[in-house]
Amino acid sequence: MTSQQAEKPARRTRVTLAIAIAVVVALAVGFFVFATLYSDVLWYDQLGYLSVLTTQWFAAGVMFLVGFFAMAVPVWASIEIAFRWRPVYAKLNSQLDRYQQVIEPLRRVATFGVPALLGLFAGVATASRWQLTLQYLNRTQFGQTDPQFGLDISFYMYDLPFWRGVVGFASAVVIVAGLAAIATSYLYGAIRFSQREVRISKIARIQIAVTAFVYIALQAVSIYLDQFATLTNNSGSFTGANYSAVNATIPGLTILAGIAAIVAVLFLVAAVIGRWRLPIIGTAMLIVLGLVLGSLYPWIVQRFEVDPSERTLEAEYIQRNIDATRDAYDVADVDEIAYDATTDAEPGALRNDAATTANIRILDPSLVTKSFQQLQQFRQYYQFPEDLDVDRYDIDGQVQDAVVTVRDLNIDQLGSSATWYNQTVVYTHGYGLVAAYGNQRSSDGQPVFLESGIPTTGSLGDFEPRIYFGENSPPYSIVGGPEGTTPVELDYPSGTDGQQQTYTTFSGDGGPKLDNVFKRLVYALKFQSEQIFLSDAVNDQSQILYDRDPADRVSKVAPYLTIDSDPYPSVVDGRVVWIVDGYTTSADYPYSQTQSWSNAISDTKTSTQGVRLDDVNYVRNSVKATVDAYDGKVTLYAWDPDDPLLQTWEKIYPSTLKPISDMSGGLMSHVRYPADLFKAQRSVLGQYHVTDAGSFYSREDAWATPNDPTSSTSNPTLQPPYYLTLQMPTQDTPEYSLYSTFIPLSEQSESSRSVLTGYLAVDSNAGSEAGVKSDDYGKLRLLNLPKDDTIPGPGQVQNSFSSDPGVSSALNLLRQGESQVLSGNLLTLPVGGGLLYVQPVYVQSRGETSFPLLQKVLVSFGDKIAFESTLDGALDSLFGGDSGAQAGDQSVTPSDGSGDTGGGTSGGTGGSGGSPSGATGDPAVMSALAAAQQALTDRDAAMAAGDWAAYGEADKRLKDAIAQAIAASEN
Repeated sequence: MTSQQAEKPARRTRVTLAIAIAVVVALAVGFFVFATLYSDVLWYDQLGYLSVLTTQWFAAGVMFLVGFFAMAVPVWASIEIAFRWRPVYAKLNSQLDRYQQVIEPLRRVATFGVPALLGLFAGVATASRWQLTLQYLNRTQFGQTDPQFGLDISFYMYDLPFWRGVVGFASAVVIVAGLAAIATSYLYGAIRFSQREVRISKIARIQIAVTAFVYIALQAVSIYLDQFATLTNNSGSFTGANYSAVNATIPGLTILAGIAAIVAVLFLVAAVIGRWRLPIIGTAMLIVLGLVLGSLYPWIVQRFEVDPSERTLEAEYIQRNIDATRDAYDVADVDEIAYDATTDAEPGALRNDAATTANIRILDPSLVTKSFQQLQQFRQYYQFPEDLDVDRYDIDGQVQDAVVTVRDLNIDQLGSSATWYNQTVVYTHGYGLVAAYGNQRSSDGQPVFLESGIPTTGSLGDFEPRIYFGENSPPYSIVGGPEGTTPVELDYPSGTDGQQQTYTTFSGDGGPKLDNVFKRLVYALKFQSEQIFLSDAVNDQSQILYDRDPADRVSKVAPYLTIDSDPYPSVVDGRVVWIVDGYTTSADYPYSQTQSWSNAISDTKTSTQGVRLDDVNYVRNSVKATVDAYDGKVTLYAWDPDDPLLQTWEKIYPSTLKPISDMSGGLMSHVRYPADLFKAQRSVLGQYHVTDAGSFYSREDAWATPNDPTSSTSNPTLQPPYYLTLQMPTQDTPEYSLYSTFIPLSEQSESSRSVLTGYLAVDSNAGSEAGVKSDDYGKLRLLNLPKDDTIPGPGQVQNSFSSDPGVSSALNLLRQGESQVLSGNLLTLPVGGGLLYVQPVYVQSRGETSFPLLQKVLVSFGDKIAFESTLDGALDSLFGGDSGAQAGDQSVTPSDGSGDTGGGTSGGTGGSGGSPSGATGDPAVMSALAAAQQALTDRDAAMAAGDWAAYGEADKRLKDAIAQAIAASEN
């Protein structure tokens, strides 16, 4: 046998092996894809929302096929026509001959392969447009028309985006098909270049001319649709068609559309008569007129007609923008109230606001996390979130604001015990809801819990405490087992020595069952863990829990919603449920101002985050959702059934939404007005509280949200809105509300004035009657503060607190040793005929296991401030010894003995050169604190200069002054 003969079997073997490997790889990849898809089917099916997944798949599949064939068929037809009707005896140059020789063996493959490849890309592109297509096919009328064309708003929401997408896609198809026809015609001699002449065969001429006719006709349609898009353009100082757009751009686009249609007809004429002069001239004229009518003429109108008289000419269109924006953001009915705020802190001023002062929250949910951790975490494998939530509960017939959170798992803290078995089978859930009174503190500054401990005890009654679904739950857990078997899931620690544990077995329906080998293999591949397939802990009754974050679960079953950034837990009807707000949004509402959703909701508590649709100019809180913390059940309620966008999605996903009438009274009592929506509305109302076009144009009364006075000066963030139970001037009783403040808008932050210009609050109490929304829920009230008086804003008040000598001295004393002082949220309340500021002050040791303790409360009214150990004492000190009302901590006697229960005898003094009252109101105490402050300053200066003798002398004076202050305060 020759060497060549011997090599042939070897080559065949290598080829066979390569094919086998390729087949195995393809099968493996295919099975991985199948495992992912099948696991999605199991997840949605278990949750009861399989129709959501199948609707998406079906719609995307149909759109893929539409895109594939819409691209592939015209391209194939264009190539086939050009080839089939090619000149048979065309004289080709040598270069084209070589091209044909190379391409001819692959011609048939290319004829089908190139269109198929292009169709694949087009199919993928169109598949992503399934939502827009379904919205168009199921569109719902708004019942409102735009002020320019008189069309229903739904045209801009559904029809216009859909048809512009269709025209754009069709234009791309025609261009690709035309290029394919030209390339094929050139390759086979239908188009020939001879010196200065271009020779085109009759069939090629007809094909190219018809293709050009279709393309130009599509551009005529596109230009015609562009005139409607001017109503959502954001190119000027406001969104919508302005004077130059209405009087120049829109008429120009209409004319251009007609000219484009005529040019398209000229290409048909060229196909018949064989002359290109007319369509070429027409195309050139179209381009020139496009520049003139589309750009030059509107610029001339704007520059020479509008700019000299802009305020007058734009008034009508600014008014359209104002009205549309207020409608689109649902702020048209805001109740504007002239609030002639006083700045005089008179004795008894709070007598008519007793219910409000009793509910002032002194517990800062962003600062007490460490307090909750140290007092309620119990084990290292539990955790609390960085920011806690604010809710309210009916305790003994009285509604109490509460700071709440759940005790979730933290499997990262298992250390050496972090085996797959422990992380997946043993440590499966958190335990309990922890709640503290928002308006109370213990004598040493700790939170006062209304629900706490393991097992959980308190005022909330019996409820299922296990948290299998939370914001920090493990990626996946395997739970459940046959009845009668020994439980293996750690329930909670039950012994003081840390050795005794209580175990449980999940008994709900929370995830897909792993009841056969195939499902175990599917999830082993999904989570890249062979243990799921091999472990004896997995049995026929096992369930796998994953996608456990409440916001993620709601987002998956309602993909059309923008999810609120702050889901919160509540005890409802014996269960812990997460309440999640969902929004329908759009950027296509005519004349409504567009803004970035992520920027609008960003503040100290909420960082900038990616969302499904960031640029928005229409929003509704259309859905309230609940996620059961035990079994993960997701329930969607149509909170705003009149929202046309929601009605459209209900047609797309029928039977996925429940009516409000299905909401229990317990759930209604915990529903609140969502903060993200409120932040978007306050961002709009900063300018759109002005409803007069002339004033709006001049921006003479534009407002902004103030920076959070407790945020970093190098990277300031907006002050978040706060939930409080308060009584607005037009309300008869206090209600659970969400509020924010306004200061004058300044383009340069260094020149901004932190004086209060407005106070916005919304009634956040939905009521407690099953299926019935409170009439006042969502009522926006805007206090307009007097412009001829200076009401300190949050920044000024914080500065007054920091610069007051008495406060500064007292805080410096608290900072001695290993302690640090933390400023809590600065709250603003419209009480006593003015604006009251309240800020809790926490002291925390720098030790590893320390946590903040509420030690002092700063208050301000007008230009006066007070500083006491209790809010009740601070209010009395501020209002001349008797505020006329009591705070929630009025019965507290601080452990340092420095506070009282409301008997302060000296009022607070002005912020400039003044001092706080109470502990710092006694002359002896004041003198000692002043000496301590001076000694502290001298000591720091001596340290900086390296003068250690002076440092020692100043340090001795500091200690003596502190001792004198303590002795004086005890007398």
